[in-house]
Amino acid sequence: MSPNSASAAHAPTTEPSHSTVLNASSLLEKVKEILPTIAANAIQAEEERQVPEENIKILKEIGFTRAFQPKAYGGLEVSLSEFAECVATLAGACASTAWASSLLATHSHQLALFSAEVQKDVWGEDPQATLSSSVAPMGKIEEVEGGIMLSGDLTWSSGCDHAEWAIMGFIRKGNEHFPEPHTHFAVVPRKDYSIIDNWYACAMKGSGTKTLEVRNVFVPNSRIESSKALMNGKSSGYGLYPDSEVFFAPYRPYFACGFAAISLGVAERMLEWFIVRSKSRVRAYTGAEVGQDVPAIMRLAESKHQVNAARALLEKDWADLTQQSKTQVLPSTDQVANWRTNQAYAVKLCIAAVDRLFESSGANAWFNHNEAQRLFRDSHMTGAHAYTDYDVCAQIMGRHMVGLEPDPKTA
Repeated sequence: MSPNSASAAHAPTTEPSHSTVLNASSLLEKVKEILPTIAANAIQAEEERQVPEENIKILKEIGFTRAFQPKAYGGLEVSLSEFAECVATLAGACASTAWASSLLATHSHQLALFSAEVQKDVWGEDPQATLSSSVAPMGKIEEVEGGIMLSGDLTWSSGCDHAEWAIMGFIRKGNEHFPEPHTHFAVVPRKDYSIIDNWYACAMKGSGTKTLEVRNVFVPNSRIESSKALMNGKSSGYGLYPDSEVFFAPYRPYFACGFAAISLGVAERMLEWFIVRSKSRVRAYTGAEVGQDVPAIMRLAESKHQVNAARALLEKDWADLTQQSKTQVLPSTDQVANWRTNQAYAVKLCIAAVDRLFESSGANAWFNHNEAQRLFRDSHMTGAHAYTDYDVCAQIMGRHMVGLEPDPKTA
């Protein structure tokens, strides 16, 4: 599909200052450089129930949160492949940090498909501004002239403590392209909502996935977009950046790319931990060296194969998504179905790999100070998101394979 020339005509024309232009080619290497600090702050993240300020500061310094921001605002526009690899790498140090910060980054891709006006609202004065979200349509609205009045307690907003804006979901009547009522998204500034500090979870403790309280706030139409339009190239900002290799793509694969990447990063770190642990572990009652036990070696091998399989599946999809965006042609329904459900299956493989190792790691692995129990908990949380729930995704894929329309309860 060719760019929308009408939209492109309204693309930002102001060149960013030299000081705000970032170098995308070294983003992964820069992530690797900050891993010791991120890992050292993992316990602090859990104790504070949000990503530590230091983590956000250094992630912003290397440009991570601007990975999918348009270059017109000084962003990187990195490929999905590189970004997903960065997320997986970061997750091995602290899954909570990876979860929250990756969403702060992927929301920029979503915003780049909104109107030029709202992009200027968000990034015009502060190019470093980020957005959290609560995209499930839990908001309640009243239609008014020029927009809506929005209210509600919108949950699951990871990283909201560090965001200047939020993307909030609600149901609105359709339009000429998609006539049935469906999910829409409103972009709301931080001054118009409160954060309810209610994130008390047993996994991803440091993600700060709190609730946003909004009460009777006016949102103009320029800050609203249809979810279906964002998936089908009909949104206000589609084609706004005609030279981009990132923004000719549906929003959802980019929005959700971090979930499976985090699961992979956690599983790969669990393999590393288990190898080191086994080499030094001695059974208390027998004095046997666990690293030489046949069961431990076999468990390690099978988990390694599962993680390898998950990585191969994800890497192929990351590469395919990257290439698809470059063609400036929207993916087919078959591609979208595969990308959505492959991620959930990869997460299922990663969780199984972590479980197999953790269940044979002994009682010491359950101490709060032990990294393994955090990896175990966070691994399971990566499969709890609606996007990575394999029961849901298996239904989606099965219906697609036999030619049935998507079930609105699972789509």
